[in-house]
Amino acid sequence: MALTVNGTAYDAKLTLGALVEVEAELEEKSLVELVERFETGHFSARDVVALLAAGLRAAGWSGTSRDLLASEIAGGPMEATRVAGALLSRAFELPG
Repeated sequence: MALTVNGTAYDAKLTLGALVEVEAELEEKSLVELVERFETGHFSARDVVALLAAGLRAAGWSGTSRDLLASEIAGGPMEATRVAGALLSRAFELPG
């Protein structure tokens, strides 16, 4: 998923390692609860930031969630939320 942070475009993705980071940062026992929050619209800004930061790091970005909070995301909060949801959805999509 394309996301531009501070003027630099990244192809964010949730690798297995990135998903482990998200679990650890959000202190989740399972990503199922996170998926359910996105499906029902009950996710938090913290969920969005954790997903984006992990997805961006998997794309070569060297920042942290804290860095992302101070960054300019092209498209603002709505685009950040859209990309976070799409990253999560794609991570659990079956091939083909």
